Amino acid sequence: MTTPDLSIASLIAAFALLGIPVGISLWLKLGIIRELAIAAVRMAIQLAFAAVYLTWLFRMDNPWVNIGWLLVMMTVAALTTVQKSQLRVSAILFPVCVATVLATVGVVLFFNAFIARIDNLFAARFLVVLGGMILGNTLSGNIVALTHFFQGLKENESRYLFRLGNGASQFEALRPGLREAVTRAIKPMLAGMATMGIVSLPGMMTGQILGGSSPVVATKYQIAIMTSIFAAMALGVTLAILLATRKAIDPWGMVRKEVYR
Repeated sequence: MTTPDLSIASLIAAFALLGIPVGISLWLKLGIIRELAIAAVRMAIQLAFAAVYLTWLFRMDNPWVNIGWLLVMMTVAALTTVQKSQLRVSAILFPVCVATVLATVGVVLFFNAFIARIDNLFAARFLVVLGGMILGNTLSGNIVALTHFFQGLKENESRYLFRLGNGASQFEALRPGLREAVTRAIKPMLAGMATMGIVSLPGMMTGQILGGSSPVVATKYQIAIMTSIFAAMALGVTLAILLATRKAIDPWGMVRKEVYR
């Protein structure tokens, strides 16, 4: 059975459901109606644009175009991460970009080669779509990790310098902050993985079932996707912090103040 198409009337009915949070906002005076309207309009425009460019990418299916588009996605994700982390773009963007590219591309190519086992590793249907899923799910983790790490480094700089002064290497002095930041970033996904299938049915699995795939096939893909996303998040978060510290700390071990906004 194929998924039935949704008419304009169906989409209008979907947007009508937003009347529920609007009513709650009016009742409790939450003041979110304007923000909700902007978010809903942006979502609709951006997803309509996504439908257009994905259709175009799937038809062309040119490896260089697919790689180029994925690079654009990763650059935007890295830029958003730095901006939301309250750090200076000029100081931290490049190492975060490198970390994002290494983690995303590495995991996507591994998925295509050894899990999906497709012939064309750069096929748009896998490279761009899977890359987008990984970036979308790991963006919040990267923001949490970088924000917590650099804020903690700023507030506890004396402890960091104390460790250095007592003979610790730079990595040993930074490791407590790195450990806490990475833990904070990955814990929400760990909780989600632990309850998946019982408390919630994840988006990709639901989408595949609605698209006509059997629950067994959808479950297999969901397991593979979740392990890939978690691996990319853990690797990307760790690399982002390690590479960013090379720009944030001078040769004498002092934190550069220009890193912060």
